[in-house]
Amino acid sequence: MRQYGAVAIEPDTKDWTWVLTEPCSECGFDPAAIDVAQLPELIHENTRGWYGALDHADAAVRPAPHIWSPLEYACHVRDVHTLFAERARLMLENDDPQFANWDQDATAIESRYDEQDPAEVSVALVEAAAEMAAVYAGVREDQWQRVGRRSNGSVFTVETLGIYYLHDIVHHLYDVAP
Repeated sequence: MRQYGAVAIEPDTKDWTWVLTEPCSECGFDPAAIDVAQLPELIHENTRGWYGALDHADAAVRPAPHIWSPLEYACHVRDVHTLFAERARLMLENDDPQFANWDQDATAIESRYDEQDPAEVSVALVEAAAEMAAVYAGVREDQWQRVGRRSNGSVFTVETLGIYYLHDIVHHLYDVAP
């Protein structure tokens, strides 16, 4: 457990790669329904959903002590956009790169997600999403199967990385839905 403000949070240690082959029973994301050519528009569509999550006075309030606030989720999603844009570019520019580890819980603590300004996070989230959408808009047909891997050995193609990433942002918008 890590201490986060006055609350200890349980680190997320699940291997979410299963979302590449089966629907998510929580948020309803179905990887088989995704046309990767539509990733840029799907990213922008998801981004529009975050406006309402951050545009209210209690955006920084946690619904329960061990559940992130909409602000904290938005900070995480902003960082996910940036991280996955970096990973996709690595795969497009290098042969079989290994991704650096990312401890999302440590990032939340070190970046003080709970203390950030919702208006600033909203703008940064939109900008980071636009960057990620641009990366996927530029993928050529012959690049979709280029590979990269996480340090735990999980192998992704540019295509499966996009689907995995899309589930992450869709799921977190589901997490903050009223």
